[in-house]
Amino acid sequence: MQFGMPTLIENKTLEENISLCKRLGLKFIELNMNFPEYQIEKLEQTNLLIKAANEAQIYYTIHLDENLNIADFNSLVRGAYLETVRRTIKVAKKLLPLRNKFGDTTQPLTINMHMHHGIYITLPDRKVQMYERDFKTYMKSFADFRKKCERWIGNSDIKIVIENTDGFREYEKEAIEFLLESHCFALTWDIGHSKAIGETDVPFIKSHEYRLIHFHIHDGSETPQKNHLALGDGEINLDERLQLAEERNARCVLETKTIAALEKSVEYLEKRK
Repeated sequence: MQFGMPTLIENKTLEENISLCKRLGLKFIELNMNFPEYQIEKLEQTNLLIKAANEAQIYYTIHLDENLNIADFNSLVRGAYLETVRRTIKVAKKLLPLRNKFGDTTQPLTINMHMHHGIYITLPDRKVQMYERDFKTYMKSFADFRKKCERWIGNSDIKIVIENTDGFREYEKEAIEFLLESHCFALTWDIGHSKAIGETDVPFIKSHEYRLIHFHIHDGSETPQKNHLALGDGEINLDERLQLAEERNARCVLETKTIAALEKSVEYLEKRK
């Protein structure tokens, strides 16, 4: 298995992240587009990214902005998000040779995305999710998204991987299953997120295990709800999850939020060998 690291807030530059990645013997960095320094205009400076990665002998994956909402009812907003995805795929194509040099060519290069829940309306007795209320409109957006991504990705060895967060809604499960019918999409299992919410997403993930190619690995607990802990600091059966990742030939991001927790997680894996 190949292990990498997330973009860490303590590191203010790409160079700091690369230095840490190299020091810890990790293979890649997941560039997070929630950070101002990794917005699409910065990622499009691929010559700089490639030069730095070549010197360190690492490669990159990409994490799309968590606010990305390709089903937004506002067509102007939706269009901006779709354009972000298009340009991100174009960047990933240029970064793909780094994966070929320093990664595992049997593992597609990944662009990680979250499912945006959309807004809800609070009634006296319940909350109504607008995407559930207008499900046909919601799915129409996903049909357009899938078609566009298939055209943008083409035959490139790139996949958009959908990550679990705080529990998939039923309408989201239908949209994900629709996306997984395409060769351009697969799944990310964030094992800490699923632990923190009582593993409610596990049956859905396991039922689509054949499309699981990416993991966010960190420890977590249910009571109190915690995730992004260093490996060994929570309640997750890590051996079981890591064994599945290995069986699936999945790439793994050690998704802690601090340098100290990342260092501890690397030490945990070293002792496990």
